[in-house]
Amino acid sequence: MNTMPRRIASTALACLWAAVFSLCITPAAHAENAAPEGETILQHFDPATGKRIIPNERCLTCHGDEKEKTDVRDDGSKVNIFVHRDQIEASVHGEQRCNSCHTTISRVPHREAPEVIVGCVECHRSTWEKHKDDPSGEHERLKVVVEQIDSFMGSVHAQPSKLDESRTNATCYDCHDAHTVGKLGTQQREENRLKNPELCGSCHEKQLNEYRTSDHGKAVLEKKDSKAAVCSDCHTTHAITSPEGDAAKKAITKNCGDCHEDAQRTYFASYHGQVHRLGYTNTAKCHDCHGGHEIKGKDDPTSEIHANNRLENCRNCHTDANENFLSFWPHGDADDAENYPALWIAKVFMQALIFGVIAFFWVHVLLWLYREVMDRIQGKGFIEDRERPDIVYFRRFPAVWRWIHGLFAIATMTLILTGTTLLFSHTAWAKAVVNFLGGPQVEGIVHRTAAVLWLSIFVAHLAIALTNIWRKRQTFEWFGGTSMLPNWKDWDDLRGMFKWFLGRGPRPEFCHWTYWQKFDYWAPFWGTAVIGSSGIILFAPEATATILPGWMFNIATLIHAEEALLAAIFLNSVHFFNVHFRPERFPMSTTIFTGAIPIEEFKHDHRLEYERLVAAGELDKHLVKRPSRRADLAASFITSVLIMAGLALLTLVLIGLMTMPD
Repeated sequence: MNTMPRRIASTALACLWAAVFSLCITPAAHAENAAPEGETILQHFDPATGKRIIPNERCLTCHGDEKEKTDVRDDGSKVNIFVHRDQIEASVHGEQRCNSCHTTISRVPHREAPEVIVGCVECHRSTWEKHKDDPSGEHERLKVVVEQIDSFMGSVHAQPSKLDESRTNATCYDCHDAHTVGKLGTQQREENRLKNPELCGSCHEKQLNEYRTSDHGKAVLEKKDSKAAVCSDCHTTHAITSPEGDAAKKAITKNCGDCHEDAQRTYFASYHGQVHRLGYTNTAKCHDCHGGHEIKGKDDPTSEIHANNRLENCRNCHTDANENFLSFWPHGDADDAENYPALWIAKVFMQALIFGVIAFFWVHVLLWLYREVMDRIQGKGFIEDRERPDIVYFRRFPAVWRWIHGLFAIATMTLILTGTTLLFSHTAWAKAVVNFLGGPQVEGIVHRTAAVLWLSIFVAHLAIALTNIWRKRQTFEWFGGTSMLPNWKDWDDLRGMFKWFLGRGPRPEFCHWTYWQKFDYWAPFWGTAVIGSSGIILFAPEATATILPGWMFNIATLIHAEEALLAAIFLNSVHFFNVHFRPERFPMSTTIFTGAIPIEEFKHDHRLEYERLVAAGELDKHLVKRPSRRADLAASFITSVLIMAGLALLTLVLIGLMTMPD
């Protein structure tokens, strides 16, 4: 009879003990899911990530309330917690859950101020890896985002902050509002551009204040002109580096040209721009002259390029600059006849000279080649067996002229190589040459050293030539066959050669010098005068500016480059053909280095001189032994090296001309 009450009592006692045991033994196991009074525990988890799922609707209950835009924390601080529901739903992140980014939020509501930990980088990278092979192209924009992330990771913003190394200088969400990121469109792009200065200025206050006073800043901040330059136009958006580094200086100069195309074009045509385009920043750049954040027009009295401030601006680099520097044209355009007539005239004259000389002599070369080839086919023309042991040689050049020619050739080729690297600074080969030499400063030293040697050789040659004329002054014939001065016979020989080219007459007979040899001789006189004088002006600008106006630097730069270009093309094509490449001389003539020429060859090229010497009984005085085998090999080696170097220079120059930017 007492069995049932006892069983009930035993069961009740067991349940009581189980409850006590549960409370004592398992509180730690449930602590994670325990919630303070008034908070909600969410037991739903994302099976892919294992993270607790919090519906956005639950978050927006508080954060989407327009009446309660701020929240007061336990420490009394106020925080803006409002997120516009429509904006976030319309953004590219509209389908994402709030705590997909705000991973530290595990329960709602939360009274504590959560630490903001948002992993934009890894999320976008992993999402792109997942969808990059999607044929629909729905996630193609992510590729650009990942590329921008890579740029950001190498920027100064991604580096640890010097004040707190546990944080970076700037994060993605410091610049991008993740709640309103939308698809790229014209309106959004304009709105973002107008916000850009203030956004950057939240960290860079000094720069923002300077920017407000600039022409760019006034256009953007006051006139709301979204086309005017903002911070990211100059500093780029993600690959931002220290403005003191070469990468930033080169990027800023390049980016200026995105808006100021004509100014960039004329800048790259100047010495400053050529050095910069080679990849070096130790020269004047856009912001060195115009300023950085305080850029203003030339009519603004506070502008760095205002007439009253320009000289001091120049003196930042040219410490001894005087008033004449003010007439220099920083962006002088040789194609603008209206604003720069002197520069335009100089360019037209030099280009007419280049095209005229090169066109005439290239036609001369082609016709000469045609005639000699046709004569060979028909069994005509001069054929000399230079290997005959009994061949007699005529002394053509004394030792002093051979040394002068060799040194002059080396100096000329050095000048062409080091000079055209600036003229063709847009090419890869020019950059490689300057890098090999050790930079533009070393290249400048090499160029000027070669120029001094070049001018010294020319002066020495002139002194020797005048001395020889003085010694023979009693018998010297200024317009005779042994004189280098052009005469009427040269004109007759030129006409006769063209008749021979076309098969309408015999080949003319020449004296000691031919008309093309005289041209080769007198061309350096013109070249030395033009290249030498313009080079001296550019070599010492402060000194020459004491007597010359600043615009002479613009004209000197143009003439120096154009005349050097003419010399480089003519010497390494026309001169090489006349001396080495015509069929009767191919593959080369070593006369200039051995000093001797086979008598039959001399008779063929200079028959009138040969006959004069025979008639006067003076031929034997000019006959010499055949050059030794060693001398012949040395002359062949030197000639081969110079020919190969000249052809290489000609190739580089032609590549530079064909790839020259507009």
